[in-house]
Amino acid sequence: MLLTRDEVLAARERLGGRVRRTPLLAPSASDAVWLKCEFLQHCGVFKTRGAFNRQLTGLERDEIGDAGIVVASGGNAGLAQAFAAHELGIRATVFVPETAPAVKVERIRSYGADVRLVGTEYAEAQQAALELARVHGAAYAHAYDQPEVAAGAGTLAEEVLEDEPDLDTIVVAVGGGGLYAGVAASVRGRARVVAVEPERIPTLHDAIAAGRPVDVEVSGVAADALGARRVGDLAFAAAEAEPPVSVLVAEDAIIEARDRLWSDFRIVSEHGAATAYAAILSGAYTPGPGERVAVVVCGANTDLTTLSD
Repeated sequence: MLLTRDEVLAARERLGGRVRRTPLLAPSASDAVWLKCEFLQHCGVFKTRGAFNRQLTGLERDEIGDAGIVVASGGNAGLAQAFAAHELGIRATVFVPETAPAVKVERIRSYGADVRLVGTEYAEAQQAALELARVHGAAYAHAYDQPEVAAGAGTLAEEVLEDEPDLDTIVVAVGGGGLYAGVAASVRGRARVVAVEPERIPTLHDAIAAGRPVDVEVSGVAADALGARRVGDLAFAAAEAEPPVSVLVAEDAIIEARDRLWSDFRIVSEHGAATAYAAILSGAYTPGPGERVAVVVCGANTDLTTLSD
């Protein structure tokens, strides 16, 4: 299931005019890295790219009928699929855990999707979504482990290297691994990928150690965005093809990175989206001399009242 750059480029062609080309913020004198501002994407999250690619591909293949599209999500994938469905005139049903942040659930509903709260983890919502797809014939959109979804996510890496061709490294956060799989497919042979995970949800790290995807416990401040129980097959195949630099970061480092993105840049970031930046700030990943690094800040769906002044 190794995703290819050709699939990413096909997604980019398909997405023309549907998604925003988000800016790449260059370092100032005091900064060490470029920041890919994907939090400025429609819905405030990179997953909008994959959502459009999945649904447009489904329409091309005549896979989407009256039952529409169904997805399970911790919040962001459901939001993106609901937005894309609204734009394309498709019915959307979104299953989310009962623990999903209210700010995300309400935004999903605002796009006209049928939102159903099931269980306390993404895995439980996923089983319910698969059952609806089986019984009612809705087209299933995976939150991360689907070629169309991952290829759509990978289009942001094409923009990064077009804007700054001499970059050496792209740093991404990993939950289920759709963003990582897409970015890895885009830049394979052209740039290094650093895959950053919370210590409490080490899906890719543990899969690499075990030689296969394995279940992990899910907890911590980033669980609503990075709370997959195991890494996807696409991400694991990407890691086997060209091993990333796998990095784990602590809870306090994620919280500090989110606060710093706000205080230093006035970037509103959810904890999952701050996880990649946490690797740089905490020293979990230290760039080498002269290494040119871009960090993807991939989501902004958060409660603004929790940001420090």
